[in-house]
Amino acid sequence: MVLTLVILAVTALFFAIGKIRSDVVALCALILLMVSGILTPDEALSGFSNSVVIMMVGLFVVGGAIFQTGLAKMISGRMLKLAGNSELRLFLLIMVVTSFIGAFVSNTGTVALMLPIVVSLAAKSGVNASRLLMPLAFASSLGGMLTLIGTPPNLVIQDVLTSAGYEQLDFFAFTPVGLICIVIGIIVLLPLSKWFLAKKGEGRDNEKRRTKSLEELVEEYRLADNLSRFIVGKNSGIKGKTIAELDIHNRYGLTVLEVRRETTRQKGIIKNVNQMLAGPRTVISEGDIIYLSGEKEQADRFADEYSLTVPEAGSSGLSANQGGLDFYDIGIAEMVLLPTSSLVNHLVKDSGLRAKFHINIVGIRRNGEYIMDDLPDVRLHGGDVLLVQGTWANISLLGNEEDDWVVLGQPLEEAAKVTLDYKAPLAAAIMLLMIVLMVFDFIPVAPVTAVMIAAVLMVLTGCFRNVEAAYKTINWESVVLIGAMLPMSVALEKTGASAAISHSLVSGLGGYGPFVLLAGIYFTTSLLTMFISNTATAVLMAPIALTSATEIGLSPYPFLFAVTLGASMCFASPFATPPNALVMQAGRYSFMDYIKVGLPLQLVIGIVMVFVLPLLFPF
Repeated sequence: MVLTLVILAVTALFFAIGKIRSDVVALCALILLMVSGILTPDEALSGFSNSVVIMMVGLFVVGGAIFQTGLAKMISGRMLKLAGNSELRLFLLIMVVTSFIGAFVSNTGTVALMLPIVVSLAAKSGVNASRLLMPLAFASSLGGMLTLIGTPPNLVIQDVLTSAGYEQLDFFAFTPVGLICIVIGIIVLLPLSKWFLAKKGEGRDNEKRRTKSLEELVEEYRLADNLSRFIVGKNSGIKGKTIAELDIHNRYGLTVLEVRRETTRQKGIIKNVNQMLAGPRTVISEGDIIYLSGEKEQADRFADEYSLTVPEAGSSGLSANQGGLDFYDIGIAEMVLLPTSSLVNHLVKDSGLRAKFHINIVGIRRNGEYIMDDLPDVRLHGGDVLLVQGTWANISLLGNEEDDWVVLGQPLEEAAKVTLDYKAPLAAAIMLLMIVLMVFDFIPVAPVTAVMIAAVLMVLTGCFRNVEAAYKTINWESVVLIGAMLPMSVALEKTGASAAISHSLVSGLGGYGPFVLLAGIYFTTSLLTMFISNTATAVLMAPIALTSATEIGLSPYPFLFAVTLGASMCFASPFATPPNALVMQAGRYSFMDYIKVGLPLQLVIGIVMVFVLPLLFPF
């Protein structure tokens, strides 16, 4: 028992110092528990098969899909309209909305759903995301106190009460307690988040900001100025012909930038967009949308001669950004031609880029001037900056030819930011399905199963570009941290350390009156929850609280509520609850950030509830 407590204390010390990554510290503690014989290998590794850890992995994927499809951006845009320009209103909106969702959905699921939305909100409003993400995690736990199903410890104390023959709690019996907790949370977190979280991570984004965004490239080269789009109708003269047969460039001076095909099923929920880089052998089909670059007059003449129509606003084919190109499959990037390049003094049409890399040159920047017309006949010079267009996979291959050119910035990082907005309705439907499966008990599907179903559906339905993109959304540091720390509770229980601590503290305070005993139960539970899962702590402490209350002839209700509050309102550690771990990396928080912000909130709620619980549930 002593060795277990020493390992726990040293682990907490290293977490607080923050010099070593938290997941590495947790793994080292896990190895020590195995080497010392306190835990068997099976017990030590049980955390990584725990449903909480599996659920976290799935929720990272679901959250990533919500962000990748632009659904987060859409929802955050509507929330931003409600908040206006007020940072206070934005903070309150996030706290209230998250708490409400947390009353019916698990706090882990609530944070996973809200995290991409809040990150998008922060980016749009100019507020540092770190200022909002920790309050988001705490709000999900605060909201869990609103209903019987909001958090597992609520169900634990319900079971203990009914097993002892007491009247069971109503579904909304927790609501007054939850509302008070939410109000306290808002009052405490509003100043603390400004003092300790507002400057987290500032400057790092600016350091990384060296790549021009896709929107900046479109604006710089004025690609949208001479962009025309036409739909190939049933009676169009170009249907069934190749780009080479049409000879569009020589006859009209136009360049075909893209040919797009879209299919929509299930009343618009399932939509697929296939972007094709226009090549000489590309065959035009009915329903295709052709993107042309060149003079508007020539584009209109081409459309008239071949009976092409302009897509209407909101119809299929209209670009999501209402004025330019989309970059779902096809992207653009800049590369500098080296003076020693073999392409110097060659014409663009003789460069071989199209044949070798399937890349088109759509613009040239030379000595501060932009060359956009008659590009095939332009002779390349050393130092030219070429704006190239191709599939993202082909653009990535350009970096292999460093002897001839240098690709500017990190185009693939920009590609990862492009949202597949045509998949947003599908992502929303999958997200709602997951919520329904998790909320309604009459559906025989466990929450972890619901999350796994949603995660796999997000991948199979194309809400990610590929499976690798889905894996990249998983924050493995948080997953390893929780998986490695969960067996710590097994060690504490196995060695009798947790039982010894709880019994000695509670029994020692029983003679000092009900308020002192109530405070002892709350803060003992709160302390244990920092190292043991909240459900396990509630299971351990609830019978002790019930026995302590009945022995001195008091009602067990306030004491059991103190247990569920102490188990659920644990904010002083990143591994105390999965929501705390979920936001740790996204908010760039250290262990001490949770101490600075979470510990005061935890203490204030405890102090207030020691006096409020007897008013709501008399001794």
